[in-house]
Amino acid sequence: MTASAVKSRKEFGKTLAVDITHRLRQDIVACRLKPGEPLKFDALKLAFGASFTTLREALTSLTADGLVVAEEQRGFRVAPVTSDDLIDITQTRILIEIELLSRSIANGGDDWEIAVMSTLHRLGRIEERLPGNHVENPEWQIAHRQFHEALVSCGRSPTLLGIRTSLFERAERYRNLSAMFRPQPRDKVGEHRAIMQAAIARDTNLATSLIDQHIRSTSDNVVKYASHLLTES
Repeated sequence: MTASAVKSRKEFGKTLAVDITHRLRQDIVACRLKPGEPLKFDALKLAFGASFTTLREALTSLTADGLVVAEEQRGFRVAPVTSDDLIDITQTRILIEIELLSRSIANGGDDWEIAVMSTLHRLGRIEERLPGNHVENPEWQIAHRQFHEALVSCGRSPTLLGIRTSLFERAERYRNLSAMFRPQPRDKVGEHRAIMQAAIARDTNLATSLIDQHIRSTSDNVVKYASHLLTES
């Protein structure tokens, strides 16, 4: 095999691993793969047509993200949802979101305000087009993430922003559980609008209080309506 063929094969394997990682992440976050479900190589190989090495690379990446757990002699499984994990993610997210939002309110200029308002406007237009529960819709999820990213985009700390992104993705599964089991939809439109208005008004105390409540509401709903899925750590 020529050097170029070897290189091409390696690049293909890397691209395939990234694609599998993305698809598995979506299935885990959407709870199509249930918490605690075994991830058997034979079934994954059949589903994705990938080698053992490529699948291990994808699963190892998801393990680093906290969405998959590796067990010695037992392989991989979807990470369980636990009360301790939910509390830890919630409290850490609140600390970091408050810090980054406070910095953004202090540092953000006209472009920041425009980004916050425009991403919220786009989110609202998507919600108007989508009937019923839109939380699981990919278009809504992207717009929702972009709005929250815009709020903290002037935090001026790549390290904090990187940690925040990881926590936001880990919390997505709990958000989906909250949406699946709560009997009544939340007024997310009103919550997002109130946060935006406080941020644009440079009312740091109100904006950070609202983001605290916004994040904590998801955790409270999971505990209240989906506690039967939470396991002990």
